[in-house]
Amino acid sequence: MLRIDDRGRVRWLTLDRPERKNAVPPAGWDRLREAFADFEESPQRTLVVTGAGGDFCAGADLGDGPPDGSVTERRARMRRVGEAAWALHRITKPTIAAVDGVAVGAGMNLALGCDLAIITDRARFSEIFVKRGLTVDFGGTWLLPRAVGLPRAKELALTGRMVEAGEAVRIGLALEAVSPADLPERVTELAEQLAAAAPVGQMFAKQGLNDSLESGFAEALDREGGAQAVCLGSADAAEGIRAFLGRRPPQFTGR
Repeated sequence: MLRIDDRGRVRWLTLDRPERKNAVPPAGWDRLREAFADFEESPQRTLVVTGAGGDFCAGADLGDGPPDGSVTERRARMRRVGEAAWALHRITKPTIAAVDGVAVGAGMNLALGCDLAIITDRARFSEIFVKRGLTVDFGGTWLLPRAVGLPRAKELALTGRMVEAGEAVRIGLALEAVSPADLPERVTELAEQLAAAAPVGQMFAKQGLNDSLESGFAEALDREGGAQAVCLGSADAAEGIRAFLGRRPPQFTGR
């Protein structure tokens, strides 16, 4: 179901079930969780999540119908979905969703769970759950309003309508749209830019931005002060200053 390809400082994680539009089978959530945790511990500095065969991800594979069992058993299955979403969220390094074709249901929220999304002009998004008698999962109730605002998030979640690429960029679901042929090159360019930056600084910036809507300004200033105090004493800060004075690109090590 998953292919992992390390390209220097960038790891590409490809959902590889094109015959099912890369829908995630029941056991696939554990594999996703493990892949996210493994990247966090790896030397690679940027993660790209994408799909094979012209689609990103059609969410959970419901080809066999709703799962059997009691509410308690179904709740245990959903806990595995949540653990995969949490493993993605807790990654301290930059993540990019490279989206072609459909990104619906949990697949849409997988894309939203990444820090940035580059999409093709044929990408389509939908919180399709209500059209299947279901409700939003994989963190979508937290991620979606942060991307598009609460009123738009409610509209998308309560209707399950399809969002085409142009609108997706306009309302904040994605950073930009390119042609399918240009997607690998554009994502590689962005991934390398992210991989070249200071890892510790990125970690603190990402954590601060993720927490920003749950904290006040005073808390943000206090958090920034503590984070900057750590960065100022780092080898990367010294390297950044040397590189600036020497008019050369910095070579950060994450220390």
